[in-house]
Amino acid sequence: MKIIFRPLEIIGTLSIAFIRELGSICLLLYNSLRLMFRPPFEFRLIFAQMYEVGTKSFPVVFITAIFSGMVLALQTLTGFKFIAQVGAQSLVGTVVALSITRELAPVLTGLIVAGRAGAAMAAELGTMKVSEEIDALETLATNPIKYLVIPRLIAGAVMLPTLTIFADLVGICGGFFVSVYIFDASSVSYWNRTWDYLEIKDITDGLIKACFFGASISIISCYKGFYTTGGAKGVGQATTGAVVLSSMVILVSDYFISAMLAG
Repeated sequence: MKIIFRPLEIIGTLSIAFIRELGSICLLLYNSLRLMFRPPFEFRLIFAQMYEVGTKSFPVVFITAIFSGMVLALQTLTGFKFIAQVGAQSLVGTVVALSITRELAPVLTGLIVAGRAGAAMAAELGTMKVSEEIDALETLATNPIKYLVIPRLIAGAVMLPTLTIFADLVGICGGFFVSVYIFDASSVSYWNRTWDYLEIKDITDGLIKACFFGASISIISCYKGFYTTGGAKGVGQATTGAVVLSSMVILVSDYFISAMLAG
């Protein structure tokens, strides 16, 4: 059997699929924002999703943040050994604080939430879709976007910045532990350098990223769940697709948001 390789056809097919999927996600986001401020307000569902997205992610975020801060301090101190005579080791607090607040905390927290809560959203909504529960909501005059998407969207946009603040504190404390208790650095110098160079803008920039990441994870995961087809296999594919696409959006958008905030 002769196989014909048509690169332009492949590129065109992938481009059309990408544009179609992007348009569907943007349409779902538009409808969610349009309905968000219309009653009734499902506060019970919102708080339930905040618990699922935020509270249940705290242990994983804690482990990730503390060891990120510890390894960052370890690598920084190791790199500063050859210039320790000019007091460069005192800059470890600055390096850890700026790296954690600007980049590591929002990005790593976003990836964790995408892998844990985003996958759960896609799997739950995908299961509801293939079992026709979403169609049943429509027959009961319940808007599925209002009932299913908006609580998850709000929870993601609110709880990811909250988790990021927690990760900032834990990561900086992890760096302090390694610097002071393992490498015998000055604790006073660590905290002084941290507060001397850390600005409010560094923290707020990270929180802006986290808010965008949280909303992106929620809307992508809900989209994948809403358009699930193919039974149990389709649910698995939707879950995988939600995690992969959310992770890619986090990593790609991080650069552009950083560039805009820096400008």
